[in-house]
Amino acid sequence: MSDAIKTHFKACHLCEAICGLEIKTQGREILSIKGDKKDPVSKGFICPKATAIADIHNDSDRIKMPHKRVGEDWQEISWSEAIEMAAQKLVEIQTLHGDNSVGFFAGNPGVHNYGNMTHGPSFRRIFKTKNHFSATSLDQLPHQLTSWAMYGHQFALPIPDIDHTQMMVIMGGNPLASNGSIMTVPNVPKRLKAIKDRGGKLVVIDPRRTETAEIASQHLFIKPGTDAYVLMAMINTIFQEGWENTGHLTNHIRGLNRVKEAVMEFSLDLAQDKSGIPAGVIKQLTLELVETEKAVFYGRMGVSVQEFGGLCQWAIQIINLLIGATDSVGGALLTSPAFAYVTKGAPGAGHFGRFSSRVSGLPEFSGELPSVALAEEILTPGEDQIKAMISIAGNPVISSANANTMEQAFESLDFYVAFDFYINATTRHADLILPPTSPLEHDHFDIAFLRFAVHNSVRLNPAIFEPQEGTMHDWQIFNALGKRIAELKNIEFKELPAPDILVGLGIENDVYGAEQNPERSLTMEKIKAAKHGIDLGPLKPSMVDRIASKDGLINAAPEFLIKDLDRLASQKSQNCDHDLLLIGRRHVRSNNSWMHNYHRLVKGKPRWQLMMHPDDLKSRGLENEGKVKISSRVGELTTTVIATDELMPGVVSLPHGWGHNKKGVRMGIAAKQKGVNCNELTDDKFIDKATGNAALNGVPVTVIAAS
Repeated sequence: MSDAIKTHFKACHLCEAICGLEIKTQGREILSIKGDKKDPVSKGFICPKATAIADIHNDSDRIKMPHKRVGEDWQEISWSEAIEMAAQKLVEIQTLHGDNSVGFFAGNPGVHNYGNMTHGPSFRRIFKTKNHFSATSLDQLPHQLTSWAMYGHQFALPIPDIDHTQMMVIMGGNPLASNGSIMTVPNVPKRLKAIKDRGGKLVVIDPRRTETAEIASQHLFIKPGTDAYVLMAMINTIFQEGWENTGHLTNHIRGLNRVKEAVMEFSLDLAQDKSGIPAGVIKQLTLELVETEKAVFYGRMGVSVQEFGGLCQWAIQIINLLIGATDSVGGALLTSPAFAYVTKGAPGAGHFGRFSSRVSGLPEFSGELPSVALAEEILTPGEDQIKAMISIAGNPVISSANANTMEQAFESLDFYVAFDFYINATTRHADLILPPTSPLEHDHFDIAFLRFAVHNSVRLNPAIFEPQEGTMHDWQIFNALGKRIAELKNIEFKELPAPDILVGLGIENDVYGAEQNPERSLTMEKIKAAKHGIDLGPLKPSMVDRIASKDGLINAAPEFLIKDLDRLASQKSQNCDHDLLLIGRRHVRSNNSWMHNYHRLVKGKPRWQLMMHPDDLKSRGLENEGKVKISSRVGELTTTVIATDELMPGVVSLPHGWGHNKKGVRMGIAAKQKGVNCNELTDDKFIDKATGNAALNGVPVTVIAAS
């Protein structure tokens, strides 16, 4: 008798949109993956990535048991042997070289797995090392740091109220490809179209006419890395014209006069000279934002991963404050998630600059050092040099700046253990790989991205398949290895219960729990019973009661950012040895470096080509679809160039996340791709000095014909 067909409901974990899914199975076979029409936020929408969940589960390259390196080969071993080997080696290295000789790197897939988020921190603490790194400082660090500095908590992130706004300005973001980012927004095409349908306006500022720019009311080309000049000029204009309107937050803000003084030298003419956007256009855009009752400014990757990422994200917050958008319907609002609700005294607020990296002196943020410092911390001899690494769902050889140096660093380690289920470009250097279960073999609750959602909801979905015999969840691996290391160190380590128990306790004691909200009295049992999730309502103004700073005021003028304006004012032209500026680009069927082993996502035309304006090709004597060599200060690579007027002249674009075709990689489809790794060109010394974040956009490069 054949197995019965079953229907399951789940949230997609492959990007920040976390769309609801309907998955039909028969036995251990996946029959179909569709959008869940009853999901309160996504309402049946999915993008092409969702169907790849089946590929992940069925991928023959995915390893399920621990693997130990034996020469250039891999040997499958038992969990008991793997736990003992990892514990013995890590404790031995720390005993010989000190606590800081062990480093951590966490990739962004771990944020999509709540067992990692609930149990990872306690596991890390037993090492007492300062050498923690993650994808945060290759991505959204300026967002979190700005929120910490202004509102007192790194996750007090005002989110665009996209469903009610009348004017949305997007700078350096492409939500039609990303599905939103630091803005959980399922079905963003429909939501952006709705702005225009209700008589509103969508403006995109970007060096490339992206997919989002194509549907915008207005698109403005901007020279990469000059966004801060435009933003400061807009702020200055608002002050000089007397247009500021901080509304109900007026008595809850300090430092605006300091901001006014600090931006006075940033004129519209300077912004025009630097960015290429006419001064009159910048002023008109500013006026429209001021005069539109429900308007919001949003900036994402293009403004975060550049030389002035911190200043850009701060300036966007200031603009939203000055036009009355912050904490207003149709503007930017704090979310109200069921778990980890942010208010004064909420845990995880963050801290900045308590210590610095050993070699370059870059500041920590919330206990993590900038990832651009990782390779030099491994390669530079001396006290506290990193001798061993632990990576968690990370692939820094592909995803970090100056990939060639990062490769050298991981090759040089005395010991490396990876929590991962792939042998990728980074984990191929590991001595030991500890694979967690498949995403369909464990339950799912999204801790991170419900905090950034454009509409409040909550859901927990059970596992779709029973874990295969002998496999372990990530939280179980953390518990087992943590316990053994603690035994060897003779210290205390408390094994934690399953993540749903921990999150359930948190929810019961949070804003929707019985004590604070008797009407809701939300519990994990109620959430589990609601297979499509629970609608918690639209975003609402709430900031006045939730400002987390010590004095209860919004700090409009964080001193380290005000001081960084001097660096912006004195900025000289970029490296004249290279005459083009490189930017990245996103694709709806991709997410960084971790989705290139699935045929349905990588099929079709190659996506790792260099885009260049036709005039730039002509002036260099290059041929469309010809081979070119791209070089930067740190490296060079060869790929195909394609002519397109999507880019402004002087700018070239290469996507992120490719280049898996390295010796030893066991990812069949990805390894066969001829894609190139753009991070062989990005520069670990080209950074946002105020925050330590990597500047992965606006990288100076030269392009010539490949011989």
